[in-house]
Amino acid sequence: MEKVHQQNQLKADCENCYGLCCVALPFGKSADFAMEKEGGAPCHNLESNFRCSIHNELRNNGFKGCTVFECFGAGQKVSQITFHGRDWREDQKVAKEMFAVFPLMQQLHEMLLYLYEARSLGATKSIHKELQKALDETEQMTNLSPKSILDLEIHIHRTRINELLLRVSDLVRAKFNNKKSKKDLIGAKLRGANLKGSNFRGAWLIAADLREADMSMCDFIGSDLRDADLRGANLTGSIFLTQVQVNSANGDIHTKLPDTLKLPPHWLNFK
Repeated sequence: MEKVHQQNQLKADCENCYGLCCVALPFGKSADFAMEKEGGAPCHNLESNFRCSIHNELRNNGFKGCTVFECFGAGQKVSQITFHGRDWREDQKVAKEMFAVFPLMQQLHEMLLYLYEARSLGATKSIHKELQKALDETEQMTNLSPKSILDLEIHIHRTRINELLLRVSDLVRAKFNNKKSKKDLIGAKLRGANLKGSNFRGAWLIAADLREADMSMCDFIGSDLRDADLRGANLTGSIFLTQVQVNSANGDIHTKLPDTLKLPPHWLNFK
């Protein structure tokens, strides 16, 4: 039950968020966004009840980037806990501070997601105490006041967490001799390849052909899977793979994912 609770806390709950991802963050007109928007300016698709007017048709309307965004639960945390349910529309000072806190909270929640996953792995038993300490420290940061969060040196904390997660990766993939992969795999032809236990940390797998590839027990932290073809690929047992990364790729009902992830709806129509 604890694991389910943790997962629910670290994924978006739009019902309890004030549309922060639709307001706080900037985006440029591109293949992922049909318009350009400055940070702090509401998207024109945002309704007065903080819902997206084209939520079910984002891809068809040129907003594919929205479908692959995940705040890791930062939206509802900032809206309901950090700012105690205050509406950013009522106070410009609150709005400015809230929009600045949101991306920092997103980073903290992403770290929590990886840390909880790391702690749940049998291979990391030898460093469970270190993982728990890192979890506690990160959790405490998420409960600070807005000013204290803005004063955090998150890049320093993230570096420490990353070092710990590197050790986790080595422990999980040890029997594969910690296979390393190239970073630039854009458009790579890897259909049916045996990539089991590879380190894809920070790798560019954009539009790579990975059909029927064995990608089980791999490390996917920070890897870019946009438009990668995962039809029939096996990603079971892989670590630090998020729903966002999966959503950005293409796959089908034969793609095997870790138990915590779901097949994206658009995969059902991908041919």
